[in-house]
Amino acid sequence: MRAGVTTLGITDHDTFKGYDAAVPVAAGAGVELICGIELSTKLHGHSVHLLGYFLNGGKLEEFRAWVISQQAARRDRNIRLVARLQELGFAITLEEVESRGKGMTGRPHFAQILVEKGYVKNLRQAFDEYLDESAKGYVFREEPKFADAVGRIRAAGGIASLAHPVRVKGDVPALLPELCAAGMNAIEAYHSDHTAADTELYLGLAERYGLGVTGGSDFHGAVKPDVTLGRGAAGNLRIPEDLVEKLRG
Repeated sequence: MRAGVTTLGITDHDTFKGYDAAVPVAAGAGVELICGIELSTKLHGHSVHLLGYFLNGGKLEEFRAWVISQQAARRDRNIRLVARLQELGFAITLEEVESRGKGMTGRPHFAQILVEKGYVKNLRQAFDEYLDESAKGYVFREEPKFADAVGRIRAAGGIASLAHPVRVKGDVPALLPELCAAGMNAIEAYHSDHTAADTELYLGLAERYGLGVTGGSDFHGAVKPDVTLGRGAAGNLRIPEDLVEKLRG
């Protein structure tokens, strides 16, 4: 409530732990909590993030079980990523990275350690030089196909939204017919990484293809110190008050 947020969607990567823990807290604070998740998927050989909101359908337990299976693939990637970074000369262990992730360790936690040990100047450099798909430290992670993940979200009663499309490799407008054919039914037009022109583009695509519109600050706490919950980077995020109702409608 101190941030002025009255409706909150928690979309942690490949886990519901944050949402589950927040349910009683949100109820006590008078915050409407939306069940969500963010999934890493594969599309044309590249990682594409997919958001799921309002996950409350009849197959939700089946979906939760599938999500747990994805966590095993994430840990396997982390083991191989530690080995690769060690090959590059970095003194880093799986134990210290996992101590940061608290059960859901990802590349941002690797980036934090690389910064703290002085191997890179900042988180952006850590990703650009070692952790992004095209970087020399990157290791492949087994990820579900985009269409499969969309189908599972929809079967669980959820809305499947393309996350931060500005980060998607490739021509997003050209990809939209394929993504919509897979069952995707929303796009994240409002995001901390989006310029006003980006937002206008994605709103136009949403209207053209009959998609719902989602938005989020992509708040990650200390991992993204420049992003404020609900307000984005330097207050650049303005999510319309009726957005949630339109999605619910």
